[in-house]
Amino acid sequence: MRRPSHWWRGKSTLAKVETYTRWSFHFFPVVEIAAIGLPVFGQVGAGFAIWLVLPLCAHAVLCGVTASRSLDWTRGTREQPVRLLIGLGAASALLGTFAIGLVEHGPGGKDTAAAAVPLCVGVLVFGTGTLALGIRGRLRVLGIVFGFAAYTGVMAVALGLDGRAALGTAFAVLLGGGGLTFTSVFSVWLLDAVYELDAARETRTRLAVAEERLRFGRDLHDVMGRNLAVIALKSELAVQLARRERPEAVDQMIEVQRIAGESQREVRAVVRGYREADLGAELSGAQGVLTAAGVDCSVTGSATGLPPAVQSALGWVVREATTNVLRHGDARRCRVTLAPSRNHVVLTVENDGAERASQERAGGRGAPGSGSGLAGLRERLAAVAGTLEAGPVDGGLFRVVAEVPLPPAPSSSAPPSDTVSRSVSEEVTP
Repeated sequence: MRRPSHWWRGKSTLAKVETYTRWSFHFFPVVEIAAIGLPVFGQVGAGFAIWLVLPLCAHAVLCGVTASRSLDWTRGTREQPVRLLIGLGAASALLGTFAIGLVEHGPGGKDTAAAAVPLCVGVLVFGTGTLALGIRGRLRVLGIVFGFAAYTGVMAVALGLDGRAALGTAFAVLLGGGGLTFTSVFSVWLLDAVYELDAARETRTRLAVAEERLRFGRDLHDVMGRNLAVIALKSELAVQLARRERPEAVDQMIEVQRIAGESQREVRAVVRGYREADLGAELSGAQGVLTAAGVDCSVTGSATGLPPAVQSALGWVVREATTNVLRHGDARRCRVTLAPSRNHVVLTVENDGAERASQERAGGRGAPGSGSGLAGLRERLAAVAGTLEAGPVDGGLFRVVAEVPLPPAPSSSAPPSDTVSRSVSEEVTP
């Protein structure tokens, strides 16, 4: 059985906000019964108190159900609970009227009045705040608040309360109902804002992925565009020469065949991913893509001076790690560090999206490190005697570390140590 702390940490930020909002309003019925119903037993007899608390409990349950259905309507999973809203409004008004009537006409004198006034105010306050969850429009919400306050004052005067007591009761309903209504409206606004921000982030992520696809499309166009144009021209020339029965047509078609075969090999290289990846371009591209997706990304280090094979292998690590951050994580920050030295180079990609990644892994949807992407990276790094480590670390982080040994440089051309130090401190900027 999972502990509550694990259950809470396993939720995304969006799910945490919604859960907190819902349970806050689910806790309101408990507050209503505890704050209004329990003191009644100490003010009036137990028999009479039960008859006061039972309707209060029914009202609290109705408030909880209405709040739950109203929040579902806010999220678009249910229709607006019109009947529940009408029923809650009528029940609040009737129970409030009944409580006001007990002040002057109920048994027990002052003790009954001391219990009835809080009952009247509390029922109308919680009813007003709950109704605000299922209604949109500033004027409608204000109308409910002022309407219940005015109703309380009118009914208090009609049932025999003096003017000061009626005005005080109406003001208490106005103040308490207004405060709880503001809480309800603000909570709904905050929940909607969080969902809109999450939708905007998802949109930015999709745009970032689309940008990466466009980049791949441009690479494919660069490979095939010129060759296809040459093939078209030489084919047209071969047709013209063949119509004139010129022997040069055969030479042109042989050239077309050679270019077509070369193009086929280049396309296979692009599709299979065996083109050389430029590490500097991948670092800059990762920062641009993650920034476009709303992730605060910092890139430190320089690929200058690294062998082409090492750059290609580490470039694919950067590309795969960036894809994992976009697809599997809920990252807000990402840090990419390239640290070369004399005999090896270490690439570290660290992000704070390990929490959602763990949730997806538990749900069977895959996670960084569990798919075939990182396995392919290990094969690429193995070709240059490199190693790869990936997994969550303390603090809710997910870290990918690739280490590749560097071939010994000739003594005559070995870079001085201060040059290496300067290259480590350089920072890639978009």
